[in-house]
Amino acid sequence: MISRELVKKLKKIEIYTSRLANDQLAGSYHSVFKGRGMAFSEVRQYQPGDDVRFIDWNVSARMNDTYVKVFTEEREMTVMLLVDLSASERFGSTEKPKIETVAEVAALLAFSAIKNNDRVGLILFTDRIERFVPPKKGRSHVMRVVTEILNANPEREGTDLGVALDLLGGIGKRRTVAFVISDFIADQYEKALKVVSAKHDVIPIQISDPREDELADVGLALVEDLETGELVEIDTSNAKVRAEYAREAQRQRAAREHLFRRLKLDHVTVSTERDFVRPLTELFRLRQRRLTGYR
Repeated sequence: MISRELVKKLKKIEIYTSRLANDQLAGSYHSVFKGRGMAFSEVRQYQPGDDVRFIDWNVSARMNDTYVKVFTEEREMTVMLLVDLSASERFGSTEKPKIETVAEVAALLAFSAIKNNDRVGLILFTDRIERFVPPKKGRSHVMRVVTEILNANPEREGTDLGVALDLLGGIGKRRTVAFVISDFIADQYEKALKVVSAKHDVIPIQISDPREDELADVGLALVEDLETGELVEIDTSNAKVRAEYAREAQRQRAAREHLFRRLKLDHVTVSTERDFVRPLTELFRLRQRRLTGYR
């Protein structure tokens, strides 16, 4: 059952992200995410400047002239969105919880994909697989993907990135572009990430809330771990407590980024309090410069 409020959210996300996909990310997406490879198209007569390695000697012998093979890029790709639905994604200290930013980012990536005739699939996970939506094309399919994210009612609270990465590794033989959209508040996913990134083009997108990086000074506060239900009383007026919290948050962020760099994964952090388009656009630009060798 889809509520009126959800319909309004879906319409707003559709209008906003589909326009962004057309106006800001269309060219970048196409240039940085290549298709499956080159497919034979036809043969034609040799022209000066053609690569001699592509001469079709059998056809040339029959036609008593020089012919070359012509190849075109197989543009169609499969894009998988791995979306974290754990309880921590429902947290939000700004106007919206992290899960709404997750849905907007997923929609923007999905609309960019279908504009380039790519297929989009979805893996929703907590500490188990909550839903798998096979890859398909088309606007209506993108709206189903976004609806699944916003309308999800996960059975579990915890996070296990490994189960989602293992599923990704087990589906499809062709190389896939996989966006992992999560706050990455999780442990023991390094091995699974290393294995699956050797097969697929994995791009972590971390969704963060400003209160996860530093505590506000609000005196005594009862803080709940949304995934375990544990309650802890913290004196946020204590400068040392706030400083230690910030140091630990920075340590965890640095460890994640070190892991992504070690595995040579393009990655980006998106904050719920800022525009999410700019970091994604910058990610695509950096990726394009790296792929073309331009510095």
